[in-house]
Amino acid sequence: MAALLQQSRHFVGLKARQQAAPKAPVLRAFSGQNRNLPGQVQPTGLVPLQKPVFQQQPEKPVLVEPVKAAGGDAPAEGKKFLGYDVFTWQKIIPLGAMFFCILFNYTILRDTKDVLVVTAPGSGAEIIPFLKTWVNLPMAIGFTVLYAKLANVLSTEALFYTCIFPFIAFFGAFAFVFYPLRDVLHPTAFCENLLEQAGPRFAGPIAILRNWTYCLFYVMAELWGSVVVSVLFWGFANQITTVDEASQFYPLFGLGANVALIFSGRAVKIFSQIRAELPPDVDGWGLSLRGLMGMVVIGGFLIAAIYYWLQRTVVPRVQKRESKKKKKAKMSVGESFTFLAGSRYIRDLATLVVAYGISINLVEVTWKSKIKAQFPNPNDYSAFMGDFSTATGAVTFTMMILSRYIFKYFGWGTAALITPVVLLITGIAFFSLVLFSDSVAPTLKALGLTPLMAAVLVGAAQNVFSKSSKYSLFDPCKEMAYIPLDDEVKVKGKAAIDVICNPLGKSGGALIQQFMIIGFGSLAASTPYLGVILLSIVLLWINAANSLAGQFGELQGKEESESMDAAGTQTFKYVLEAGSSKGKWVPVAKGESPAGQTKVMTQAEADAMNQ
Repeated sequence: MAALLQQSRHFVGLKARQQAAPKAPVLRAFSGQNRNLPGQVQPTGLVPLQKPVFQQQPEKPVLVEPVKAAGGDAPAEGKKFLGYDVFTWQKIIPLGAMFFCILFNYTILRDTKDVLVVTAPGSGAEIIPFLKTWVNLPMAIGFTVLYAKLANVLSTEALFYTCIFPFIAFFGAFAFVFYPLRDVLHPTAFCENLLEQAGPRFAGPIAILRNWTYCLFYVMAELWGSVVVSVLFWGFANQITTVDEASQFYPLFGLGANVALIFSGRAVKIFSQIRAELPPDVDGWGLSLRGLMGMVVIGGFLIAAIYYWLQRTVVPRVQKRESKKKKKAKMSVGESFTFLAGSRYIRDLATLVVAYGISINLVEVTWKSKIKAQFPNPNDYSAFMGDFSTATGAVTFTMMILSRYIFKYFGWGTAALITPVVLLITGIAFFSLVLFSDSVAPTLKALGLTPLMAAVLVGAAQNVFSKSSKYSLFDPCKEMAYIPLDDEVKVKGKAAIDVICNPLGKSGGALIQQFMIIGFGSLAASTPYLGVILLSIVLLWINAANSLAGQFGELQGKEESESMDAAGTQTFKYVLEAGSSKGKWVPVAKGESPAGQTKVMTQAEADAMNQ
C-alpha cells in the first residue's frame, strides 16, 4: 500500500495513463516496523482497501483521496490557507495573540515604572542607574540561577506557570495593597535623617530605600520584559516553529504587538486625563494604578489561558526536531554556565544583547532627565510617555511590514545590522543637540521651541526609531538564532542571555554613567565621552553580528540538509523562462541563496508542477 500511495504522488494533477480496469480490493499486512504516512494510525493486522487507489477516468486528472488523520493527532496533509499549511496558522495566530497581551502589559508597566520612581518624593532620573546596577541585576542573576534549577525538575508547562503567576499576583497586590499603604511601608523620616547625615552624594541609594515598594515595582516591570517576553514567550515560540516559519512570521508578531503598544499608550494617556479632572482630595494616581494594573492582571490570565490551549491542541502535534539529535544528559547550573561561556555562538548572541542594553541606556537616562525637567508634574510626564508609546507602536508597525521584505531579499545578516546603525545615527543626533544647544537656540526659538523641549523631542525620536528597529528586526533576528540549537542549550542559553545579559547591558551603561559623573562632576560634562563610548560599543556590536551571521547560516544549512535528506525533499526556486511570463521550478544549488520564490518539495512534486 505504501508503494502504491508513493506511486500515486507521481500522478497527482496528471491525465490518467492507465487504461486497465480497477483492481480488486487488496489485503496488506502491516507490522510495527513499517513507516506510517502522516496522520495515519499504525495498523496491527490485515487492512482491506475498500476502494482501489486508482479510478479509471479517462481525460480527467487522477486524484487520490486524502488520508484523514485519526483522532486529530496530526495536521491534515495538503490543506493550505493563504499559501501556508493550516497547522502553521494554528500555531501562529495564538502566538500572535499571546504576544499582543504580553506587549500590552509591558507597555503599561514600562510607562508606569518610570513615572513611579522618577517622580517619587526625594527621587529623580538619577535613581535609575543605581536601580539597574544594584537591584535589577542581582535579582536577574538570582532568577536565572533559580530558573536553571527549575528547568531540570519541572516540565516545560509547569515552568511557564511557575514563572508567570508570581508576576500577575505582584502587580495586582501593588495597586490594591502596597500603594494604598505606602505611607506605612516607606521609611520616609528615617531616610530624610540619613540623607542629612550622608549628604547629597548618596541621594540615589537612599531614594531606593525610601521608596522601596516603587523600586520593587520597577524591577518586576523590568523582569517582565526579560522573563515573560524573552524567555517564556520566545522560548516557547522557538520550540514549536521552524526557521522557515520564523523568517516569515516572527516579524509579523510585532504587527499585533505594536497594535498593543498603540492601545496601551492610549490607555495610559486616558488615565492621565482622568487624573487631571479629579478633585484635589481624590488620589487620582491611586485610581489610575488600580485601573492599569487591573488590565495587566486580566492580560496575564489571558496569556496563561492561550498557552494552556496551545499545550493541549498544538504542542502534541508538533514533530520534535530534537528527536533526531543525540540526547544529552542535563547539566547542572555550574556546568551550564561553563558550557555557555565556552560557546562562540552564545558569546556572540550575548554581545548583541549587552551592546544594545549599554547603547540604549547611554542615551535613555539623559533623555529621561530632560523629560522630568520639561514635565515635572506626574500627570504631564505620564501623558507624554503615553504619546511616546503610541508613536513607538505606529512607527514599529510600519517597520514590521518592511522587515518581511528585508528578511526575504537581504537575509538575516543585513537585518541584524540595521538596529545598531539606526541607534548610532540617532544617538549622535541627540548628543549633538545636548552639547550644542546654545548654538542652535536662536534657530529653535524661531521654530517655537526651547532647547530643553527640542532635546526631549529629539530624544523621543531617537528612542522611537531605536525601539522600532529593535522590535521589528533585532528581536526576530535574535530569536531566530536560537532555533537551530539543541533543547538544553536553547532553554538555558536563552535564560542566561535574556535574563542576565539584558539587565547586564543596562547596568553596564548605568555603571559607565556613574563613573563619568564621579569623574567629570556631572552628566552634562561627561556627554562628549559618552558619545565616544557609544561609538565603540556599536562597532563591537556590528562585529559580533557579522560573526553570528556566518555561524547561523552554517547551522541552518546543516539542519535543513538533515531534514530534507530524511524526507527526500530539496529546495527549488522558480525561474522565469527567457522572453516569457511562464517559468519552472529548478533545484537550488548547494550554498546558493536564491532571491524570489522558493519551495521545499520532492523532485516528483516539482515535475508535476512543471507540467
